[in-house]
Parts: sequence; C-alpha cells; structure tokens
Amino acid sequence: MESQGARNKILKKIKQALEAPVPLPFPNQLADTPIFIPTEKELAIGFAEKFTSLLGKFVYCADEKELVQQLSALIEAKQWHKIYSLETGWLDNMRTHDFNPVTTSDLESCDASITLCESLVARTGTIVLSSQQLSGRTASVYAPIHICIAYTHQLVFDISDSLNRFTSQSGSIPSMISFATGPSRTADIEKTLVVGVHGPKEVYCFLVDKLAD
Repeated sequence: MESQGARNKILKKIKQALEAPVPLPFPNQLADTPIFIPTEKELAIGFAEKFTSLLGKFVYCADEKELVQQLSALIEAKQWHKIYSLETGWLDNMRTHDFNPVTTSDLESCDASITLCESLVARTGTIVLSSQQLSGRTASVYAPIHICIAYTHQLVFDISDSLNRFTSQSGSIPSMISFATGPSRTADIEKTLVVGVHGPKEVYCFLVDKLAD
C-alpha cells in the first residue's frame, strides 16, 4: 500500500507539471542553429589533427591502390596474422588490388579488426559507426586493434551533421550509434591515464581520397 501511495504522488506531480509547463528559458533560440561554426580549415586536416591529438593513428591515401599498399605494409610490419572483418564486399573489392590478409572468423583471438564507418567528425576527431553496418556492434570494440576505413565524402564538421546524414540517407536513426574518439582511455585509478582498458588499445583511420579507377 505504501508503494502504491508513493506512485500516486509521483503521477500527481507529473500531471500538475503537464498542466502548467515551465516556459522555455531562451524562446528565441532555434533548435537547428549550429553551436559550433565551421572554420576555413579543410575537414580532412581538421579531423587528422584532432584524431592524432587523441592518440589515434591517421593515414591519408590518395586512392584505394595506395590504401592497399599502406594497409598491407602495416599488417606486415606489425605481424598481424589474424584479421577480423565482416566487410565482405569491401574485402572482395580490395582483393582485386592484391590485398590478401589472413582473415579469421574468431573475433576473440584476432590481432586486429577492419571496419568501414558511417562518417568522420572533423571537429572532435570522431569515428561514427552504427548497428546498420555489416560490422555491427562488436568489431570496433572487442578487437585489440581497430582499423577504420573511411572516404573523404564521409567527412562532416560536427556530430549533428553526422546524425543528419542518417535521416537524409535512410530516413531513420539506427538502433545503435557509436562515437569512437580515439582508443579507449580512463583515469579512474589514481588519476593516471591508461589507454586500452575498455576497448581497442590502438585505433587506425585510413582516409581514402577517391575510389580506384
């Protein structure tokens, strides 16, 4: 009975609040007015500067042929023998350019994962991923190394621009959107920064300027 009485009190307060709503503190502020104003700096340069300042590793590629060269050289130098990726269509296309990494279907034991992304946010150095991608929710989180492949047409200035891309392209927002801003980090223990505690220890972003001919 006591819990029922508390519930009724809460519902009564909600009803009273709805009957006398509090006016907006800034009625002339438009919701679609941008808070951050884009600078004259190119989006690619802005993203690269912010992303690397957050311990991300950025690689620019003029086209997909250079992407294959750079990515293959990285995998060989790091001696990664198990690459996890669900981007089957993209991998098949890259194999036509002689990109043939040793892949695995076991995410838990992989050396690195390769995913595509929805967009790149230049202002914050953020990689935007979602549940509507083939890689889903896990590939960018559970692998020790995350390699993201992006293209220059996916660059946007702010996070709001990345959200607008979803509605303009598919008309709806995915059930999950992930904003990955560099490798995971925490300073919970004695205020000492530790990288790679709750996710990948290293995050690479390969930005491709254009598709291969």
